[in-house]
Amino acid sequence: MADSGLGGRGRPAADLRASHVDRERVVELLQVAAGEGRLTVDELDERLEAALTARTLRELAVLTADLPASGLLFAGRPAEAARDLIRIDCGSGTARRDGRWLVPRRMEVRVVSGRVVLDLTEAVITMPLLTIDAQVHIGSLRLVTRPGIEVDIDKVAVRSGSARVDAARVPAVPVALRVEVSGRVGSGTLRARPRHRPWKWLVHPPGMAQLTG
Repeated sequence: MADSGLGGRGRPAADLRASHVDRERVVELLQVAAGEGRLTVDELDERLEAALTARTLRELAVLTADLPASGLLFAGRPAEAARDLIRIDCGSGTARRDGRWLVPRRMEVRVVSGRVVLDLTEAVITMPLLTIDAQVHIGSLRLVTRPGIEVDIDKVAVRSGSARVDAARVPAVPVALRVEVSGRVGSGTLRARPRHRPWKWLVHPPGMAQLTG
């Protein structure tokens, strides 16, 4: 059966009342967009005031309609619920998540001798924390980040391999997503880094540059 787009009691979903969580999600998106240079200070102030006083999902959707990460509220409908857990088991091949993928609450990543890439530059973020349990043997796990994403690897045990987080050479922006990584690295590598040429990325919308390296 086709989706009618109706909410409770036959009311269009966009006309449903917004919750505090809905408003907070839009506020976070607006702050990140301003940090990326997509909104001026005056535009940010105007939209933040409108977001905090919005009564319906439709009013919130209008505020994010021209932003590339508007997956928080799409087409005037509530955001899709993120999965609780995603498992990636990579032997000797390559596995990746990129584009507009929905970030879950938790991930379990096992890499034997292959390569796993988690590209978060265009990912849809619906909650402030992602926890990753990583088991990297002789392969590699790479996280590609954007401004507003913070990665913590303090709980990762390293044997003979390496684990590192590269700092972004861009102005600080509000944290929209904190990634906490735990687990073990054998003789492989774990690395979190911003997309290459971050200043160019801030000027042009995500997805314009190809991931390399």
